[in-house]
Amino acid sequence: MKTIIEPFKIKVVEPIRMTTREQREKILVAASHNLFQVRADDILLDLLTDSGTGAMSAEQWAGIMRGDESYAGGRSYARFEESVRSITGFRNVIPTHQGRAAERILFSTVVKPGNVVPNNTHFDTTRANVEMAGGRAVDLPCPEARTPALIHPFKGNMDLGALERLIDEVGPESIPLCMITVTNNSSGGQPVSLDNVRRAREILAPHRIPLYLDACRFAENSFFVREREEGQAARSIRDIARELFSLADGCTMSAKKDGLANIGGFLATNDDDLARRERDLLVLTEGFPTYGGLAGRDLEAVAIGLQEVLDEDYLTYRIASVRYLGEHLAREGVPIVQPPGGHAVYLDARAALPHLPPEQLPGVALANGLYLHAGVRSVEIGTLMFGRMDAAGRTITAENELVRLTIPRRVYTQSHIDYLVEAILEVFQERGSLRGLQIVEQAPVLRHFTAKLRPIG
Repeated sequence: MKTIIEPFKIKVVEPIRMTTREQREKILVAASHNLFQVRADDILLDLLTDSGTGAMSAEQWAGIMRGDESYAGGRSYARFEESVRSITGFRNVIPTHQGRAAERILFSTVVKPGNVVPNNTHFDTTRANVEMAGGRAVDLPCPEARTPALIHPFKGNMDLGALERLIDEVGPESIPLCMITVTNNSSGGQPVSLDNVRRAREILAPHRIPLYLDACRFAENSFFVREREEGQAARSIRDIARELFSLADGCTMSAKKDGLANIGGFLATNDDDLARRERDLLVLTEGFPTYGGLAGRDLEAVAIGLQEVLDEDYLTYRIASVRYLGEHLAREGVPIVQPPGGHAVYLDARAALPHLPPEQLPGVALANGLYLHAGVRSVEIGTLMFGRMDAAGRTITAENELVRLTIPRRVYTQSHIDYLVEAILEVFQERGSLRGLQIVEQAPVLRHFTAKLRPIG
């Protein structure tokens, strides 16, 4: 069948507030042209992130009612631990309130000042946590990832030649771990092949450098492996996921993505001594090791969600819906990162708005234009998020200027996606009128969350 249908029924609905363009103009000015600062009630379609914004299932809500809120040794943790172990195979499962907490504990424990942490591409909080620990975050995306319009099955892969050169350059003793993000969020939600992960492990193993996965979209990545990688078509998603984790020494996970929960995450490892040190830090800053900053009911929701996300009907619908959006836009000439990713479609703002140089934040300009026209909130992944200032105060721009249209899980219907296609096409037709922006005020770290901006001219 060609028609995409949601493999679920709707039991509870939440109203969406409609706004006019005139209202949105005032809202955007009050938010200093930063969509992070716009109230959710003033958004029609909220595509800012898929992190914690999904709809939970009836079984997850039932699990919430079963939540054991004991401080130590609760049965909800036992169910959570068993669920994580059944998929990842890791011995030590450490709950955290979300993925960035897992990152902070991991990097605070293993990274020393001057260390280097390679990744296919660090996302914003991952990079910030490496740098806060005194390390240097190095991105090693495969060459195909540098061309948004290029179609390649695994543009999320790590550049393995670059990894070998980095080890030779800085020495293995300077690399406490290597991380691979699946799927590769900053490179357009692109998947990583099993072969790439396996070969990375083979490079790292002789140097005794641990390999970690940023596994927040492990199920979507596993779906793409089955769909695109030679020899994988007959395997189950669960089996592919198990092999993916078996190639790593540990992982961080935001369960707000492929955990299908509104909050939660975990840190996992087979290194018992490292796990002991991580739990010591967990107790200090997050909570006792059997709740880790989460309520028992949240542990239940994550335990159930991790199993539900591997449902093949759900994943088929999820990937098809995102692909539908991307293919409709590309057919009409809108430049996107090809092929469409697992959780989002990424508009190529640099190609769409050639009249705006990167210093004028074309991704933000396009995102603001989409909000003004249709009430849709997206997020810039470009120079505002990843740009830097050099010693002379000049802007070092990002490699790509993208706008991410992130689809929350089990939230919007097919008609919402059709509305989104129409809105983007209308904005694209008038793209020459979009103006650049400049930064008025910014924080020293993760500036895109709170920066104040104003239009140029």
